[in-house]
Amino acid sequence: MTTLPTTRVSFPAGEVNGSSTVLAVHPLADGRYAVVTEESPFHPLDHTWPDQPADLGTLTVDGAVHPVVDCLTGGYGPEGEFLVGAEIPVRRGDEAWSWLVLHVLAADPGAVTGRPVELAVDPQRRALLSSAHSGCHLLALALNEALAPRWRKDPGRADALGHPDFDSLAMASSVMDTEASTDTYRLGKSLRKKGFTTEAAEELPALAEALPAITEAVNARLASWVAADAAVRIDVPGPELTARRQWHAELPEGAATIACGGTHLHHLGELAELRTELTLSEDGSELVAVTRPKRA
Repeated sequence: MTTLPTTRVSFPAGEVNGSSTVLAVHPLADGRYAVVTEESPFHPLDHTWPDQPADLGTLTVDGAVHPVVDCLTGGYGPEGEFLVGAEIPVRRGDEAWSWLVLHVLAADPGAVTGRPVELAVDPQRRALLSSAHSGCHLLALALNEALAPRWRKDPGRADALGHPDFDSLAMASSVMDTEASTDTYRLGKSLRKKGFTTEAAEELPALAEALPAITEAVNARLASWVAADAAVRIDVPGPELTARRQWHAELPEGAATIACGGTHLHHLGELAELRTELTLSEDGSELVAVTRPKRA
C-alpha cells in the first residue's frame, strides 16, 4: 500500500455528498472491506470518544453502487501500519500518522483503487444524529446553569456562558443515537472535593428532592433557545479529519463554544422541541440525562 494522506472531510459544513478518488481498499479482520478516499463527507465513529455513531450511505464507482454499512477511523503509521479504531497505539492527530475515514463495505468492491467515486451520506440519519448532538451540547449548558447554585466553591472550570462546568467535570459517558442523547454523570468523591454538593444545605434542598425543579428549569432554558432559532456552526481550522473543530452557537445569553468533532444543526429552528429527562440513581452516585430533540 502506498503512503496515504490524512482524509479531508466536508461533514463539518453539513455536506452529505461529495466526489473523490479511491486511494486504497483494505480487507478488515471481520471479513468486511474498508475503502479509503482522498476526500469524504462521511463522519466516522471517533475511536477516542465514540459518542456520535457513524454515517451510513453509499459509494458509487463505475456505475456500481456499494452500500456503506459502517464508517470507522483508521490510522496509517510511519512503518506502513494500517490499523482501525482501538488498534491505533498513538493519540489522535499524531503527526507521524495519517488519519483516515474508512468507508466499510460488506463485500469486496473489486479493483477500484485510483477510480473516481461518488459518496452519498444517508441525509435523514445525518439530520437525526446532528439534532441529537446539538441537543447534547445545549443540555450541557442548560444543566450547568441549573446546577450552578450547588457549588460551594469555584471548581476552577467554567463553561462558555460563565457557569461552573458540571458537564465536563462530572461526565462519565455521552452517547447519542437517532432518537436522543444520553449523558451519564458521576457524582462521586472527586466531584464533591471540587465543591459540588448533592446534600441539603441552608435553603438548598437535596439533589434528589430538587431534581423535578432542576429538570423544569433545564427544559425551560432549552425551549427558550429553540424559540430563539439561534444560529449554529462548526468552526473549522482546516479540512483534515484531525482538525480541532469547535461547535459554536449564537445563544441569546452570548456566544457558546464547545470543542467537538461531530455533526450539527445549522440553526435551532430546525427543531420543534428539545426536552430532557433527568434521573438520579438510588444511591445518588449517578445522574443520567436523556435529551430528545423533535425536528420541525
